[in-house]
Amino acid sequence: MAVAVPPLVLLAGMNCTADLWEDGGFGGGAGGAIRPVLDRPTVSGQVDALLDELPDSFIVVGHSLGGIVGMALALAASTRVAGLCLVSTNAKAPTDAQRSGWTSWLDALEGGAEPRALQDSILQPLLGENVVRDRPDLVERTLRMGEETGAERLRAQLRMQLTRTDLLSRLGGLTMPTLVVSGLDDVICPPRFHTEIVSAMPDARLVSLDAGHLLPLERPREFGGLVGSWRSHLRI
Repeated sequence: MAVAVPPLVLLAGMNCTADLWEDGGFGGGAGGAIRPVLDRPTVSGQVDALLDELPDSFIVVGHSLGGIVGMALALAASTRVAGLCLVSTNAKAPTDAQRSGWTSWLDALEGGAEPRALQDSILQPLLGENVVRDRPDLVERTLRMGEETGAERLRAQLRMQLTRTDLLSRLGGLTMPTLVVSGLDDVICPPRFHTEIVSAMPDARLVSLDAGHLLPLERPREFGGLVGSWRSHLRI
């Protein structure tokens, strides 16, 4: 008898929505992937909320902040996470510069700034100079994700970022199969961050794609195919 593969849980990064995954072939509706919203002001609170709503067994695909939450989920409930895919992410504690940046965005939101405008201010780090110049469709989708996130949810995500702690030193205890996907042109979470994660974990492998930080949006077919192939070979 065939064993059912646990569902995918797709966790998008900060100021992003489920549109990040739209072209990756993950499916939708009851038979497809689960796409939770990150809307809690602490990492631990977000993990608790997800564990309450997710099935007994699942496979996490997390991008950026979603990857950080995915690692925290796996550390909190390793027996429920059948596989872990970490994309464009960072397992280390935040730097002072990052904390300052998140605080400045919180101040901007309090002053009436819109998430779309804040997203616009970091377009080049998110997508890279060439994509910003040549792919107006991806630029608009990136800005629209910020618009659809909204101020309240972005505020919670920024506060969540401020509660992050070092996870890298704890990853050695995670034995589930792990796929780490890095964008070669990602300046927000550069390739070395992903090499560190793979080196820390006993059953992890690294794949790098020619992309920036929003890798699933920029290279959807390659990314979706990679995740699909990896998932089909999981030892469950």
